[in-house]
Amino acid sequence: MTTIDPRKQLGHAGEELAARTLQAAGLTIIERNWRCKEGEIDIVAQEMAPDFVRGGELSPWLVLVEVRTRRGLAFGTALESITPRKAAKMRQVAHRYVQARAWTGAWRIDVVGVQMDGQGRLLNIEHIRHAVGDA
Repeated sequence: MTTIDPRKQLGHAGEELAARTLQAAGLTIIERNWRCKEGEIDIVAQEMAPDFVRGGELSPWLVLVEVRTRRGLAFGTALESITPRKAAKMRQVAHRYVQARAWTGAWRIDVVGVQMDGQGRLLNIEHIRHAVGDA
């Protein structure tokens, strides 16, 4: 009998909630759990939005999403878990994805924070667009 890792179970539940939240906001999910040697992108999506580099016309944005899920507040909130080191890693993996897919359009890194109480009940979901800028 295999036991399910509670952390993986929590992470999977958070990703499911995040995917539904993104879809409800009008994003289209393209891929999930894309991996490379540098790390993983939880959700890859697309959204039609103004591209101000190209004069503000609506165009597809590639949206690379990090999902952070926390149960309880002992270690801070889900969004507080994005440290400068984690943000640097997210940028590195995002650049690798863009390169691997030969994406030439606009793209950004978003974060979805999923906060649950100690019993695993949903308290809050927050979607931060452009959460991690290019440094």
